[in-house]
Amino acid sequence: MVKLNKTDESVIATLKECGELSLQEICEKTGESPKKVFKSLRKLFENELVDTQARKYKLAAEKPSAAKDDEPEMPE
Repeated sequence: MVKLNKTDESVIATLKECGELSLQEICEKTGESPKKVFKSLRKLFENELVDTQARKYKLAAEKPSAAKDDEPEMPE
């Protein structure tokens, strides 16, 4: 599990509340600098907590943990 700092938590809370936002919009809503928000988004993206498309960021859809267990195994 990834350790979240204050900026990470702020970014996640903002995306939960507002949905899909650009880097600049997240900066305006959190009051953090673009550099801090970008580092946070990169960390959250690498840990699959945030998705990005066309320079917009949103929380990643939660993947059901049981899905992998339900996959059939390949016969040998």
